[in-house]
Amino acid sequence: MSEIIRATTVLGLTYNGKTVIGSDGQLTVGQTIMKHKAKKVRKLCNDTVLAGFAGAAADAFTLFAKFEDNLEKYRGNLERAAVELAKEWRTDKYLRHLEALLAVLNKEKSLIISGTGEIIEPDDGILAIGSGGSYALAAARMLMCHSSLSATEIVEKSLQAAAEICVYTNSILTIEEL
Repeated sequence: MSEIIRATTVLGLTYNGKTVIGSDGQLTVGQTIMKHKAKKVRKLCNDTVLAGFAGAAADAFTLFAKFEDNLEKYRGNLERAAVELAKEWRTDKYLRHLEALLAVLNKEKSLIISGTGEIIEPDDGILAIGSGGSYALAAARMLMCHSSLSATEIVEKSLQAAAEICVYTNSILTIEEL
């Protein structure tokens, strides 16, 4: 029986004109931490789109490549690229077995894309995926309402809060900003 790979907390948001995404760096297989400094977020499409993944890393890299191809094909149109990826992911015999979630955002839109064809645009524009996603989401919502922190600081503090609660999340962070 293969070990379950549990990985990550990714948080993205747009706040006060800044768009930011961040993730922790921990990769866990079963009960063993295999890596501390994995990079799970990146800039795409000439630094106009931010993307992050939760789930199997090899699967996520395949999906990143397909999503980036769609961004090029549709000239940076985030929604169209997401819809095309979700359709292909859901229907392709090989792709439908990939296990990951993608969080993608630009200055106008924030989307979560899944392999079941779901494209979710959160009401408040805050994206949170992965094992510690709920903790980071709760922290980000409170910090946005009750602090004067910048978008980058909110992502950082929220990911740190998740790392203190979720055993699959560490405090070695990667943060990207548009």
